[in-house]
Parts: sequence; structure tokens; C-alpha cells
Amino acid sequence: MFQDALRRNAPPSSDDARECAAGPTPGPARSLSQDYTVTANEFTTLIQRAERVLAQLEAWLPPAPPEIDWSAHAFRWRKRGSRGWLDAVRHVSTIDLQDLQHIERQKGIIDRNTQQFIDKKPANNVLMTGARGTGKSSLVKAMLAAYGDRGLRLIEVDKSDLGDLADIVELVASRPERFIVFCDDLSFEEGEAGYKALKSVLDGSVSASGDNVLIYATSNRRHLMPEYMSENLAAKHQPDGEIHPGETVEEKISLSERFGLWLSFYPFKQDDYLDIVYHWLRELGCPEAQIEPSRTEALQWTIERGSRSGRVAYQFARDWAARHV
Repeated sequence: MFQDALRRNAPPSSDDARECAAGPTPGPARSLSQDYTVTANEFTTLIQRAERVLAQLEAWLPPAPPEIDWSAHAFRWRKRGSRGWLDAVRHVSTIDLQDLQHIERQKGIIDRNTQQFIDKKPANNVLMTGARGTGKSSLVKAMLAAYGDRGLRLIEVDKSDLGDLADIVELVASRPERFIVFCDDLSFEEGEAGYKALKSVLDGSVSASGDNVLIYATSNRRHLMPEYMSENLAAKHQPDGEIHPGETVEEKISLSERFGLWLSFYPFKQDDYLDIVYHWLRELGCPEAQIEPSRTEALQWTIERGSRSGRVAYQFARDWAARHV
């Protein structure tokens, strides 16, 4: 064993040194074309696997939003996941101003404001509140019908998407058209996210809202948020009461105050309701001989519906015309 260890630790012989200098004995020669063929096959396999993985991912991912058709007059803001886009409305529900009866003051104010907006003059955001079925939403549609050919466009946004208002404003900022963002039947409960987003776009954000965008909103609530009797009862100077109870009220009305124009709509009187019924009967092709006899049934229709509104008048006129024309 001692001699074996000495041989292992002995310096290399001259023959060993010559072998080391000559290098390892060459094996069979391998061409560059063989190396390239192996690499290409592996790369092809990798690509095929990646394509299968991408195909599986595409089945789960939402499709890309379509291109915006800027030739349309009306749009809806659509959301799919975190993506939003303007979806063109192919069949727009319109109404003429002359079809809206007994709201002459409201028509004059919003028509003047919209004309100023179209002419690139200062204009205000509009909040329309009041009785249901009295023409609030129809008045906005009438503006589109009247001024669509002059560059007015309508963007309908649901209350749940109001958090995207800043994105919508930025999307249309460079467009030459004039856009009205329409929020129908708008109201909020305590703590909803869209409430503060709308406040920022109306007034209060660091960024400007753009001079080609206005917001027209309708609501059955004058201040857009519920107001409780307990809030008035709580406004007492008690040891455990709020130090500044007026600030709670200020928070409630701060959103509605950011609309430059308030338009109130009221229930129609009986004669006004009948005038609207007769107007729609004529528009639907009823002969004059069939219009006056509709009075009794028209009044009974309002009792069944519990409302005298333009919407109820239009619904009755359609029913009567279908039976008598």
C-alpha cells in the first residue's frame, strides 16, 4: 500500500507528459449540420408546446375590445373584466322636441344649454329630477335627435360604471365631436364608489374634464342620496352628538350642487295629461272621431296606474290606437 501511494504521488513520467501535451484522443468527427438539426427540432417542439398553452389561455381571456365606430351618434360604455370600450348603438331611440308636451320651460333651458355646448360656448352640466315619466330621459334623447347632425354625441353610462368616467373623458378628449355623458335614473346609497368618482369629474379633480364633454343626469331624488329623518333628529347639541352636524348635510348635497343646472319636473294636471293622450293618438294615426271618446278610458287608465304622466299617456295611446285604428 505504501508503494502504491508513492506511485500515485510521484511526478508524471516523460511519456505521460507527452500524452497530456498531445491532448485527448479525438473521437468520431461530428459535423455542424448535425448540431444545427438537433437545435431546430428542439425549437420546433418548444414552439408547438407554447402554441398549445396560448390556445388554452385564449379560451379563458376576454376578447380584445372592438374598434370604436366614431361615425355613430350614440354609444354605451361596456365593461368586460377590467377592460372598457365605447360600443356604438345601431338603433337609437329618439323623440322630437314637439312630442314633449307641457314641459316648455324645461325644454327651453336644456335646449339653450345644449346649443351653447354645440357652439363651443360655456355650458353647464344638467341634473333633472322630479316625478317619474314626465320626460326627463326623453328630453336628452330629443337633444340628440335635434343636434346629432351638428356633431352632438351621446354616451350612456350605467351607475355601476361611473368609476370609469375619467377614462371616458380621456378617451374622447381629442375628438372633434361634442359628447354628452348620460346617466339615467341616477341615485346612490351610502359608501358607493361611483359617488365620489362623479364628484371628481364634475368639479374637484386635479385634471380638467374636457371642454367637449358634459354630463346630463336624471334622478327621482333631488340630492341623489337618501335623506333620513333621523339625520334631522340627530342634529342636537348633546354630550355624545356630532360636533358639526351641518357637515353631514353638506356631504349629502355636495354632489347635486356640482351640476350647474337643476331642472325640476312635476306631475301633470288632468287636462295636461289628456292633451298628451290626444297628441299621441294623432301621431299614431287615430282619426279625430276616435280621439274624444278616449277620454273616459284614458282617465281610468291613470287610476289603474296610479300616475298621470307622459309615459302613462303614451302607453294608453298605443293601446287605444291598436284597438281603434
